[in-house]
Amino acid sequence: MSTFTIFLVLITIVCFLLIIVIMVQNPKGGGLSSSIGGSTQMGGVQKTTDFLDKSTWVLAGALIVLVLLSSLSFSGSLSDNNKIIDASQSATPKTTEKTAPAAPKPAATPVAPSK
Repeated sequence: MSTFTIFLVLITIVCFLLIIVIMVQNPKGGGLSSSIGGSTQMGGVQKTTDFLDKSTWVLAGALIVLVLLSSLSFSGSLSDNNKIIDASQSATPKTTEKTAPAAPKPAATPVAPSK
């Protein structure tokens, strides 16, 4: 399993979590904070809103970092693809004959008019 594949799996997980966190939030004051029921459970509505806000920023930052790290690991795997291309090109016979450039034509010498 290559490092790019590992990053791809991690990016997928972070994206899924980010979608869930964003869908739980409600911009009009509803969402998870309204379903808790009161300020006595789980630290209240304000704590839930702060948690969702911070988790959104953390997951978004993690997504950016993972994408940048995966792009660095992807550049290393391109060299493997070049080896495959080079191997297929070396399988075809190459002509070793080089055509010589055409010899320049001698310039015509001007003939002086006779008197």
